[in-house]
Amino acid sequence: MVKILMHGCNGAMGQVISSIVQQDKDAQITAGVDITGVQKNDYPVFTSLEDCKEEVDVIIDFASAKAVDHLLDYSKEHKIPVVLCTTGLSEEQIKKVEETSKETAVLRSANMSLGINLLLKIVQEAAKTLAAADFDIEIVEKHHNQKIDAPSGTALALADSINDALDQAYHYKYDRSAERVKRDKKEIGIQAVRGGSIVGEHDVIFAGRDEVITFQHTAYSKAIFGKGAVAAAKFLKGKEPGLYNMSHVIG
Repeated sequence: MVKILMHGCNGAMGQVISSIVQQDKDAQITAGVDITGVQKNDYPVFTSLEDCKEEVDVIIDFASAKAVDHLLDYSKEHKIPVVLCTTGLSEEQIKKVEETSKETAVLRSANMSLGINLLLKIVQEAAKTLAAADFDIEIVEKHHNQKIDAPSGTALALADSINDALDQAYHYKYDRSAERVKRDKKEIGIQAVRGGSIVGEHDVIFAGRDEVITFQHTAYSKAIFGKGAVAAAKFLKGKEPGLYNMSHVIG
């Protein structure tokens, strides 16, 4: 049994995970933290991490980027592993994640779904062959109109995965409106669409001469991210300090 502290428990994903854990005999949310302090489930809710005195094995974070610094300080001080699901982190925060992982286990992933993490591997293999054949690479991501960060963390993770396979030879192009120039062969275009209630859609496009190959992942429910986060929490319980990701969870 893994005892979970849900950080950002009253947010959309916090509630999704709360519902998933209720049906899981191997996991239990023993407390939640949310700035509202409102109790929506059968576990106590606190407005700050310091107020929580419940026993926990792992923290699952689905709050906001501005709350990540304090969360990392808390997990480091109390040696509590953390599943960090919040996206839109700054470069300074990413460095802080790496520093914190030297003191306690941290699992960070831009996307918690099994499908996306498999796609990260697939596009690496595709890029090795197709980039050498002069295929252009574009990533288009679509999300609901309430998502704040753009491009999505998943889109950036896909771009990074491709670039890793290509020896970091490519740069990223986020907007083409500022200049009127032909496309650079060594760029990965990343475009963001925001609208309606789109849960999440990512297209990785390899466009060559007279042929196009597209890898697409579509999320129809936020439950896929919640299931992944719970699986990650089970994996992280009792782990040694270090920086982990979903590839460790899925093997």
